[in-house]
Amino acid sequence: MEMDQDTQQKIQELQGMEQNLHGLVMQKQAFQMELTETENALTEISKSKDDVFKLVGNIMIKADKKATEDDLTKKKDLIALRLKSIGSEEKDLTDKAEALKKDVMAKIQPQ
Repeated sequence: MEMDQDTQQKIQELQGMEQNLHGLVMQKQAFQMELTETENALTEISKSKDDVFKLVGNIMIKADKKATEDDLTKKKDLIALRLKSIGSEEKDLTDKAEALKKDVMAKIQPQ
């Protein structure tokens, strides 16, 4: 079956969108894991009545509890904001890909 150049270009564009969508999903998963780890660290710090330590490179050093909590809270907020942004970007890209897919399918399927 012969496809016109416009349809072939749209198929290539759709493939590019799918690759971008896959990349976004991978980023989203990584940020979700990081968010879970950060939330777990905050939970453990709040339970701790003793000294708090953190990893710096290959060594563990004593850290100020309040400053560590503040840093982790800021990190959590930043990750949550990034996840929201990725979710919005993912939705927009999915909507565009679906519209393009319908357009391509309408052109290549016989009426």
